[in-house]
Amino acid sequence: MNRHVLEFAAKKYGGSFSADYYSRYIELWAAWWRGYHKPFHRFRMNNGIKVIERDIYSLGMAKKVCEDWASVLLNEKTHVKISDERASEFIQGKRETGGVFKNCHFWVNANRLIEKAFYSGTGAAVIRLKKAKNRDGQVEVHNSTQLCLEFVSAEYILPISCQGGVITEAAFCSEHLVRGSNYVICQVHTLESDGYVIRNHCFCTDNGGFREAPLFDDITAEFHTQEFYPWFSIISPNIENNIPCSGGLGVSILHGAIDILKGVDLAYNNLVKDFELGGKKVFMQKSLIETTEDGVAVAPDDVGQQLFHYLPENLIPDSGAPLIQEHNPLLRVTENKDGVQAQLDYLSFKCGLGNKHYQFNSGAVVTATQYTGDKQDLIQNAHKHYVSVERFLISLVRSLIHIGNRYFSLGADENTDIEIIFDKSVIIDEAAERAQDIQDVRDGIMPKWQYRSKWYGEDEQSARKIISEIEGGSEDEALMDFEDGEA
Repeated sequence: MNRHVLEFAAKKYGGSFSADYYSRYIELWAAWWRGYHKPFHRFRMNNGIKVIERDIYSLGMAKKVCEDWASVLLNEKTHVKISDERASEFIQGKRETGGVFKNCHFWVNANRLIEKAFYSGTGAAVIRLKKAKNRDGQVEVHNSTQLCLEFVSAEYILPISCQGGVITEAAFCSEHLVRGSNYVICQVHTLESDGYVIRNHCFCTDNGGFREAPLFDDITAEFHTQEFYPWFSIISPNIENNIPCSGGLGVSILHGAIDILKGVDLAYNNLVKDFELGGKKVFMQKSLIETTEDGVAVAPDDVGQQLFHYLPENLIPDSGAPLIQEHNPLLRVTENKDGVQAQLDYLSFKCGLGNKHYQFNSGAVVTATQYTGDKQDLIQNAHKHYVSVERFLISLVRSLIHIGNRYFSLGADENTDIEIIFDKSVIIDEAAERAQDIQDVRDGIMPKWQYRSKWYGEDEQSARKIISEIEGGSEDEALMDFEDGEA
């Protein structure tokens, strides 16, 4: 990210830009997430004749850790249950396969955003109105106007105001390549007396430069939303940032594990190097080397005489030393594997995944109780991070509903109940829990509609209606049952 853009936003709008925080921490985390931190992965060695540069072999575990957290916290099995039918259909379609989420490829991009937030410390979903018209600072929509979401990581976020640990004003940057030229759009959201005001700035950054450029045709320079709903939603790992001058940004899940990531790559590099250097070596006396007519030296195995090779008697050494000696280096496979596994255990523990998340003893068989016990750290930390994900999703959905009412004549209840149902099959034995719920239904402890609501993501009214239809009742009876339950 071009640092001058963030400096511009900080100077113009008062953000607390700390160049040291971005370069010393965020860029470091990003380098490890990409799998290559040059000061560590590139080194020089002297073999006694010349200096050689090479890269160490890497497992790239920083990205794997962030991918795994994204898989646990947000995936296609996550449900957003919105009580208001209009709002639900607007956001995600009738069967959760349409609406704004489909148009923005939300579940794919949101999962990637979790990964970005966990390596960079912060992520944001920014709401944009594409192909909208601006008239005197007010936005007017028409048939081709689209509601879009842009997903950015901490490198592209500058907090301007932060209250109670919540970012209320910020600048968000996005990079664009237009016909061979590089541009950065800086969108600034400030909260003023009449609501949020959104301003856009464009910069050309070709060859590392920095100059202001005209805005693209479909981007509005400034408009007043006249509402206090933010047009963005922020997410960070639910861990306290212990780095000073963070300006409201979160901390990477990798922050306390950089040394362990080095240990993982050093152990893996040693494993690979042992195989690389472990090939058979054959030392032979020069008397065995023949020379072709072209003057090329040829060892016995380089010609067809691989089984027998006869020597003139005057070339047989008198010292009794063998003509050929073999050297078979030890590969130390077990020691190296144990070293790599130990480092992976430390890494998964430090990143909150539990100390047995990365195990390669595939032959081991564990009971369900052992499985759950081994994942206790993961389960506890996942529930902690669910709080951040839930807040992010609910905030984003409420803003989208409000914008739908304001600009797309949605007519939905902005205070409707929103529930996030997470897919916890990754961290718990879902089959066992579901079997227990089925037994509870049979025993009369859990009503059938509650089972459907829990496992099928349906609201209470829909679940009661379907159960009534299955059992041969009418819709009116299901509605009456629902209303009785409300009472």
